[in-house]
Amino acid sequence: MLGEIEFAEWQCIAELIDNSLDDFSEIRRSGQLWPGGFKVVVTLPSPKGNIRDAQVVVSDTGRGMSREFLEQSVRAGWSSNDRFDKLGLFGMGFNVSTARLGTRTTVLTTQAGDSTWTGVEIDFDVLKDDFEAKDLFEPKGDISDHGSTVTISNLKRQQAEWLQRSASQLRDILGRVYSWVLTNTPTEIWVGGVKVQPRRPCIWDPSRAVTFGSGQNAEKIPAVIEIDESYEPASACMACGHWQDRYNQTCENCTSESLQVRERRIHGWVGIQRHLDKRDFGIDFLRNGRKILQADKRVFDWVNPHDPVSGIETEYPVDMVHQGGRIVGEIHLDHVPVTYSKSSFEYADRGWRAAMDFLRGPGPILPKSAERLGFSQNRSPIARLVQGYRRTEPGYRNLIPGDGNRPIHELTREWALNFWSGESAYQSDEKWWEAVVSHEERRQAARVEAAVAGDEGPDDFAVREALAFEPPMNNSGASNQKATGNAVESVLQRSILEETVQERLNRLADDSRSVPDLCRSFGLPDLGSLRLDTRISVDSPLLDDSGNPTPIWMKVGAGGTVAVFIDAKHELFGRFGATFEDALLIELAPLLKVRSTSSLSHSQIVASLRSLCLQQSAIDFSTLKNQANDLLADVRTRMVDFIGDDPQRAIQYLTPDERTVIESGAISHAGQGRRDIWAEGDFLLYAPPMYLTTLLESWPEAFMDGKVFQGPFENLLSAASRRLSVAKVVGYLNDLAFVASAQAKPNVAQLQRARWSASLLTAELAE
Repeated sequence: MLGEIEFAEWQCIAELIDNSLDDFSEIRRSGQLWPGGFKVVVTLPSPKGNIRDAQVVVSDTGRGMSREFLEQSVRAGWSSNDRFDKLGLFGMGFNVSTARLGTRTTVLTTQAGDSTWTGVEIDFDVLKDDFEAKDLFEPKGDISDHGSTVTISNLKRQQAEWLQRSASQLRDILGRVYSWVLTNTPTEIWVGGVKVQPRRPCIWDPSRAVTFGSGQNAEKIPAVIEIDESYEPASACMACGHWQDRYNQTCENCTSESLQVRERRIHGWVGIQRHLDKRDFGIDFLRNGRKILQADKRVFDWVNPHDPVSGIETEYPVDMVHQGGRIVGEIHLDHVPVTYSKSSFEYADRGWRAAMDFLRGPGPILPKSAERLGFSQNRSPIARLVQGYRRTEPGYRNLIPGDGNRPIHELTREWALNFWSGESAYQSDEKWWEAVVSHEERRQAARVEAAVAGDEGPDDFAVREALAFEPPMNNSGASNQKATGNAVESVLQRSILEETVQERLNRLADDSRSVPDLCRSFGLPDLGSLRLDTRISVDSPLLDDSGNPTPIWMKVGAGGTVAVFIDAKHELFGRFGATFEDALLIELAPLLKVRSTSSLSHSQIVASLRSLCLQQSAIDFSTLKNQANDLLADVRTRMVDFIGDDPQRAIQYLTPDERTVIESGAISHAGQGRRDIWAEGDFLLYAPPMYLTTLLESWPEAFMDGKVFQGPFENLLSAASRRLSVAKVVGYLNDLAFVASAQAKPNVAQLQRARWSASLLTAELAE
């Protein structure tokens, strides 16, 4: 019957590992030196072996057990008297896990100094009504040996087949479950001859932060918040696990007198992952170092205690729902009881409820929701992270890497895989941070270029101020930049003929900045790949080997590495609107063709490279529609804040059909249908996209001038200038509304226009 209890194969192995880790913990607590180290070795059935001969072996280098302790440990129903300091919480665990895998289990154990291995064989096929198991004694080669070995044979077919084919998957699971133990203690777990690696969190450095709010209300919110909250010690019943008043003499639950005053403490951290993911985010909850819950998202859900039947409201992610979330954490709850399978905590326990209240607060996370429902401002750790990191725009404000136009979510997910595979260049967050900085620099360069192209005096002044440089002026007062540029080119042309290749590489490297999203491998399966280090030339124009201006110059190095330099000021990118990727692929195609002697044409290679290596540049309707919906949701949330004082003015612009759409959306949204969405303007959260443009055109002073959009309005003197400033933003909104509402796939030109509008609208949003 024990073998019929639902335990996944990995849980069975983990249950046996838990017993070894408990022994290791006791050794470390005693302060005893342990020269043999702390190692658990799991041997799995051979993938090509006969299932009838297959077996699983779990051995450790612990202290080993006495004959008496061994007898107790394998007895069904026995439990140690320490349910709080150990991972092996239930005496049934050994029997359930072994019986689930097979019908015969052998345990051999020895302590240093013993002359023999002592053991027991439990074989369900021969076990009689007296439940007596066979004693085992085996000679010992080295009297100093110590530890225990559990061997399970006569494996059940389903379990045996999984274990035969799933060694890598088992290592991955155990690396997640025991990541804290493997990282913070000198413990090793080996599966199938391969060491299990802890799956460490891919988070931003604790020194990173964003600024939330403005003026006196501005607050720096770090990317990692440390957690260490202690509660008043209480008495724990060692028999049933019930917590109670520390002065009780007997357990109020089971009347046991085995009470022990113990600490109650929540500790760990919550923080921001370096990438967004649809599933892999949330909080890991641990007990005694083992993860009980992984990527748990309960902290993002809220139920109104004053209206519990209103349902669960998920408060994160909201603005980035199509991309997923990035709030993660590791929280230790050693005092909170767990279920027998160790797959969840006892959620009715007051220790669990207290932990939830501390981590996410008792009220809504979102400030406007809290204010509307009469709750005080939520200052919990999770609320601070949601408020500071909820948006999707790339750059410093949200700590999201970008390419100068848009976020590079797919690429940062690839970088995370490199982090977990152990690549040294991805262990720190520098790669991600460089992409944030590069995005801001490229956006600033685009603004400067736009200002240079304009004729208005204030823009020219802004450009000179941004550059901290006054260009030489000729007698007519015009900038002599072109003449200066020609002079620089002339000097460079002479120097190129005189300098070595290495001197040129050093000079260009000193006069350039990295493009993180283009610093990676480019190639095709049949043509090989090249590892690119791509940089943008900052000041000097880029010249080819003959001294002529070129948009891109590359030099192949050893081991398939390529140094790539791009002149962002070249007319190919400015006047003709080509992208860096376009120029890069043009140069890479003939290089790969020559290296592989391929029969493919250059255009075929370019097309394949773009499909394989630049998928994020694809004009995909589904992706673009999700991006448009995310961005419009962000705009709605921002606009709500500026109509709260006069919602009726906004309501008057709604058509009857738009009212119906809003009411249907509010009712279908869990937890939202029971309140008056019209009272403070929250109806806007469910408004159809085209209504946003109507509202902006009808009431521009509420949203322009740095409120929702950066564009000027009230300080402009002419009505024509005001209309033009608003029309620019309205045009972007219309393009996004068209894609978000489209049922059939628009044509390529329409999708291209919408993608540029998404990028341009993001740049128009107020800080």
